[in-house]
Amino acid sequence: MTDQPFTHLDGSGNARMVDVTAKQPTIRSATAMGRVACPPAVVAALRDGSVPKGDVLAVARIAGIQAAKRTAELLPLAHVIGVHGVVVDLNVDDDGVAITATVRTADRTGVEMEAFTAVSVAALAIVDMVKGLDKHVSIHDVRLEAKSGGKSGDWRRES
Repeated sequence: MTDQPFTHLDGSGNARMVDVTAKQPTIRSATAMGRVACPPAVVAALRDGSVPKGDVLAVARIAGIQAAKRTAELLPLAHVIGVHGVVVDLNVDDDGVAITATVRTADRTGVEMEAFTAVSVAALAIVDMVKGLDKHVSIHDVRLEAKSGGKSGDWRRES
């Protein structure tokens, strides 16, 4: 345990949003990854474009970008920040779809939650688009891979 006070609690123990008004904007980025595991028939449909609901990867990419921009609406203590860049990459492999999202800003707080949200909602969009083909699809391993900028500096997940 640490003797450091919890940043998101006030003196009475109530949840609060941290005030970042005095912080100077800096360039920050975060990359998150995740997977949608799919049975072979779903992978085949993704590869040949025969999913009945349409272009799964295009829908997932747009859903991820939109989600990154709306993170503060979903997470009660997240700050409303300028999301200045979002890239959502999707790669169909033999086991499903690998999702990577990188979010960038020049603001007072980081974009880790925006990257997590982009990956998570892109994954949900994939599940929504293919669930009619097979109910065994599932979301796995959503995690932060790297972040840069801010007071804590740069961080990268070890292999």
